[in-house]
Amino acid sequence: MPRCPGHPVVRSDAELLAAHVAGDPRAFAELFGRHQRRLQRLARQTSRNPEDAADALQDAMLAAHRGAPAFRHNAAVGSWLHRIVVNASLDRLRRAGAHATTVLIDEGAVEDRTAEVETVLAVRRALMELPVEQRAAIVAVDMHGYSVADAAALLGIAEGTVKSRCSRGRARLTGLLAPLRPDAA
Repeated sequence: MPRCPGHPVVRSDAELLAAHVAGDPRAFAELFGRHQRRLQRLARQTSRNPEDAADALQDAMLAAHRGAPAFRHNAAVGSWLHRIVVNASLDRLRRAGAHATTVLIDEGAVEDRTAEVETVLAVRRALMELPVEQRAAIVAVDMHGYSVADAAALLGIAEGTVKSRCSRGRARLTGLLAPLRPDAA
């Protein structure tokens, strides 16, 4: 690729991963920096508390760093990283077993948005009551907007399994969130 003076070369995710595998000491850090916010948010949404989310993200990035030579290039690098974070988060949840949940709070705006915050907290509490597998499917499809096919690939399960987990999870969420509906009073 010709280089224009004064303009840095912007490498694609695949090029950065290949450079990392080839020994470029800065390539993986640049790749991670590109996806860091999205992966942190994903880990927070999939984990029980901020510490677990941070640990899962660290485990995932270590796995990606070490596993980069095995990347098959049959998916986007961002999707590959996403799947590794989901798997690391689910592994941590499985190892932790059933513990009391901790509500996660996003660092956000300072303005008074009490009703909105209460709704968000109620939804997060309800999500944490779902089985891990249902939560992962719902987070991927309903919160991150992945198609059922993409979510199936990310989670390493069949499309029908994604559909059934989403359906069961949504049904359970409907019951858990019923008190929030205006007509529930």
